Formats: sequence, C-alpha cells, structure tokens
Amino acid sequence: MTNRHRRGARRIHGWAAPAVAALMLVGCGAPAPPPSATTPATPAAPSGDPAPSVPASATGWWEPTGETQVLATGLAAPWSVVPLPEGGALISQRDDGRVLELTAFDQTREVGVVPDVVSGGEAGLHGLAVWQDEATWLYAYHGTADDNRVVRMPLTGAPGALGLGEAEPVITGIPRARTHNGGRIAFGPDGFLYVATGDAQLRDAAQDPASLAGKILRLTATGDAAPGNPFGSAVWSIGHRNVQGIAWTSDGVLWASEFGQDTWDELNVIVPGGNYGWPETEGIAGVGGLIDPVLQFSPAEASPSGLAAIGDTVFVAGLRGQRVWVVDTADGEVRSSDAVFEGELGRIRDVVDGADGSLWLLTNNTDGRGDPRPDDDQLVRAPLATAP
Repeated sequence: MTNRHRRGARRIHGWAAPAVAALMLVGCGAPAPPPSATTPATPAAPSGDPAPSVPASATGWWEPTGETQVLATGLAAPWSVVPLPEGGALISQRDDGRVLELTAFDQTREVGVVPDVVSGGEAGLHGLAVWQDEATWLYAYHGTADDNRVVRMPLTGAPGALGLGEAEPVITGIPRARTHNGGRIAFGPDGFLYVATGDAQLRDAAQDPASLAGKILRLTATGDAAPGNPFGSAVWSIGHRNVQGIAWTSDGVLWASEFGQDTWDELNVIVPGGNYGWPETEGIAGVGGLIDPVLQFSPAEASPSGLAAIGDTVFVAGLRGQRVWVVDTADGEVRSSDAVFEGELGRIRDVVDGADGSLWLLTNNTDGRGDPRPDDDQLVRAPLATAP
C-alpha cells in the first residue's frame, strides 16, 4: 500500500446546509429526480473549507481537509445515514428501530419506527436507501424474530415533517443470527437495488447460490430478481462472510467492504457471479476460481462497515480500527491508500457522500462495543478537496 500525505483536520460544532443534488438513479427504469423544495437558510460552512464542492459527476481523487463539523449528537447505536434530495438526512438506529430526520444543526426528529424490528447482538435496523417512482420510498434492511428482510415505506410529508407510510416487504427470508447480518443496501447506477447479507454464522451457506446468506443480491425496486443476474435468482455474488459496505466509483466499478474472521478484512471489486472465497479463504489467498480482495486489512486496523465512493476514491469506515481508510482507485485497482481520523471519533459505522462537497461520518460508540464519549453518537461532516 502506498500512503499519501494526510491533511490535518480540526473539529468544530456547526451546520452547513446540505445542498444535496437530486438522487442519481440512472439506467433501466430510473425515475426522474424529485422537484426542488425550498429549505430554510442555515449558517454557512466555516471559513477555511475548500471552496469548490464535489460535483455530482465527480471524477479523480478526493481527501478530507480543513475543519470538521458535528451535525448531530446524542444518537443511539446509529447504523446508516442517507442525505435527502431536498436537504437534511435520515438516520437509522439499530436497537430501537427508529428513523430520525436531521433538520438543522443538532436537531433531529422521529420520522417513524420501522415495524417488526427485533434487535439483539448485531441484529436490528440496519441500512437505509431512498428511491423515487410515483412516490418517494424509504427502503430499510432489518431483523425480525425469524429473518432479516428489506421493506419499503412511502415517505410522507414535507422536509422537516416527514413521516412513514405502511411497510411492504421487498425481500424476506434472509438468514439472521446474533452476528454476521450484513445489512447495507443501495441503488446502483443501473437503477437496481443491491443488498449485502452476512453468512449469519452459516458458513457453508455462503458458497451455496441457493441460499441468501453470505451474498450480494440485486433486485428490482419491488423485490424481483433483476434481469441479467448470473444465477437466475436474486444472487449477484457469493462467498461473502459479512459485507456491510457497497458503493460505485465514477467508472461504474462496484466495491464492497467485508469483515474477515481473525486474520484479514477485505476491500473487494464485485463482479457478477463472482465467488469471493468465504469460508474457503480469507484475504489474499491465490486460489483458482476464487476472487481475492484488492486490499486487505488486519481487523485491528479496520473491521470495516460503511463504504462511500466519491469520484475514484473509496472511503471505508473502520469500527475496531477507529479510522477511515481513503483508497484511491483506477480501473478497479488500488492506486494508494491511507488512514485518516485515527482514534479521533472512536468507532465509525458509516461514511457517505454528503453531496455538499463533504464526507459524512457516523460514529458507533453506543452500540455496546465502544466507549461512548460526550455527546455520542455523532454525525460529523468532513470537507473534501481534490487529492494529487
């Protein structure tokens, strides 16, 4: 790994209006972006932030720089954050099943509680995603008493007063356990829903294309297997232990962050029908027919969860590692990597493109495995600038 120079960062409390671009849902059946909405003016970002914001069609490499801002505090075991087209964001809380709306600096309100969430161990309410067709839908991955599943609920009301309509299932029957539940969901540039599942402690199931455990799935917005899937089912790739991060760089490459067992965590390039080795291999093994990660980390340096891609840079959140890995890529390969925010925020569960020229970081110190700090958990904004 080649390390590049890390720019310094300083933390302040503040709020920058999320000038969030319309959702980039392109490809087959992608809906038009939502109409613009008027949002209340909020204080400007502090001086010293990079002047140019990251364009929606960003290419090249990006890195955190300047002063960070705390956008929200007092979150309870948060797991996923999704910026909204009209501004603000939605945040999931794993253990109580609540969805919160961030409306202004350190102001959140309950949008609703996802029904039938049963938490315990690492299970509960996990990833969120937003999709628009004739309505605006909030998708949520969560555990029930019997399984993990994805549901969708219409988002009702206006920004600052959003609510949740009745939940309808998208996919059910994903194996659930106290650990290894996966849980990240995202709409890809092809307009289909990608769902990352864990092996749910059913190690051999990760190699079985007929099982939903230890997979990345690819679905239509209503839950059917997407056309062109390699196994003729919902399954897109197999041989995963516990994927909790998925995102696409500007060249269309799908990246995934994955928890290893005792030796290596992984950053993988995902291809349709690919077999990523678990439980036969962990990390770079060089076994024929199995795809090695493009980057491996020791669990102490990573234990990766959320993943964001901005331009051609991949950002990997580290829980046990208490850092963010900044990985510059080119043509599906790693150009350089470096760690930032080491030990500054504690456990980091999610990283997302703030769509306002910044990276948003969601801490996870109140999940029972961390050491909560004052005001934890927090959502933090880190300005971005182009990297050499």
